[in-house]
Amino acid sequence: MKTTASPEILSLLPIDRELATPLQQQIYDGIRNAILAGLLRAGQRVPSTRALATDLGVSRLPVLTAYDQLLHEGYLEGRIGSGTFVSVSVPDDALRSVSPIQSRRSTKHSPSRTARTGRGRHLADPLPRHRDDGGFRPFRVSLPALDQFPHTIWSRLVARHARALTPARMAYGDPAGVASFRAAVAEHLRTARAVRCEAEQVLIVSGSQAALCICAAALLGRSDIVAMEEPGYPGAHSALATRGAVIAPVPIDHEGIQIDSLNALGSKVRAAYVTPSHQYPIGTAMTATRRLELIEWATRHSAWILEDDYDSEFRYVSRPLGALQGMDAHERVIYIGTFSKVLFPSIRVGYIVVPPSLRDEFLAAREALDIFSPTLYQLALTDFIREGHFARHLRRMRALYLSRRGALLEGLAAHCADHLTIHNADAGLHISTLLHDGVDDRDVVRRMIARGLSGAALSTCYAGDACQTGLLLGFGGSDETVITGATRVLGEILRQGA
Repeated sequence: MKTTASPEILSLLPIDRELATPLQQQIYDGIRNAILAGLLRAGQRVPSTRALATDLGVSRLPVLTAYDQLLHEGYLEGRIGSGTFVSVSVPDDALRSVSPIQSRRSTKHSPSRTARTGRGRHLADPLPRHRDDGGFRPFRVSLPALDQFPHTIWSRLVARHARALTPARMAYGDPAGVASFRAAVAEHLRTARAVRCEAEQVLIVSGSQAALCICAAALLGRSDIVAMEEPGYPGAHSALATRGAVIAPVPIDHEGIQIDSLNALGSKVRAAYVTPSHQYPIGTAMTATRRLELIEWATRHSAWILEDDYDSEFRYVSRPLGALQGMDAHERVIYIGTFSKVLFPSIRVGYIVVPPSLRDEFLAAREALDIFSPTLYQLALTDFIREGHFARHLRRMRALYLSRRGALLEGLAAHCADHLTIHNADAGLHISTLLHDGVDDRDVVRRMIARGLSGAALSTCYAGDACQTGLLLGFGGSDETVITGATRVLGEILRQGA
């Protein structure tokens, strides 16, 4: 049976054909360093040499050579009829605090400028919540391909656990989340996002917005200063201000949040909220140098970094970038993620990875919010991940979104090029554009809604007065035919307003 490499392990391999280092050495180093850093665990299966070679776009020979060396040195072990696995006992017993593959991988990708806005309900997308279309309009931001979700598999898993619910499972649950689910999330994050974590550090919550509210409750007090990217995610503004914190906008440039501007705020900044893998809404990928500078800033000021990794699974011009948290040897990063974009929004399951020193404070804040998260979906998600359905779904969605993104780019080029400029379309479920000649983006969005479209105004993501105008256009929730037709309507709207 033909197999494909898990997309998770690809993020651990820093393949760079511009380096003088042979490919087999790069593959060997990537897997070995991941094992030593604890990102690949004892007994975990690794892809076949054929599957890994195909997904890396290299011949099979360098993969075979790297695997042979890893097998010879005892990092991997082969099991007849089963495949290749991480050895139960690796030769190096000292785990490294930070794997060098993480910083090398980050420097490979140049900064990009994509947009994401409306990660939940967006201020410039006033579709009434009671509408029976559920917001299924072309260009709806943050909506995944719900028509392609594996309903049959998911229904079977949910029914399996619903039938087997014991009185203990029906009672009050652990505020941190179901233990088996937290372990599955931790393993996924270690291999897919290069996050350094154990199950005990994972707290299950009802989405990234709840995670931000918990961060505010655990870390912030009245008048504490929170630095935020400018432009940034409006939902984070409101969530982090719930405890009376003061939001301080910090400009971004082509490398990410500006550290000089952050330093200018002084030593009273309690935390900095960032979206380093795909900046919200502009789309800049924070460079390795800027990530290390941010970690150094947080360490020097005893401040915290809130890393919102909301849709990092979908990149179209490179492999997914590793998490900032994985580069942090000082435990200053709180990592936030959600299943809303990769599965479906109404699942309402997210997670926080907290440093061990903060676990008690975060657990108390999490319990105060709503005691615990519903158990049934956690149990079903555990099987969804461990049986391989989640990895397969991600692979399918990457290919699907690549096609839908292509339809959007082609449609905008054909019908809207005279009125807007595409910022970047490297990642995520939407692209950001800039409108020409200072056109009022909020007015454009209102006219789009009147014509049956959706979308979001870039200007609503600025906390300060100075802002750019543009449109954030989602492509995840509509097929190619619908997207093409929608770009034609958008072109008409832009020409009418010119």
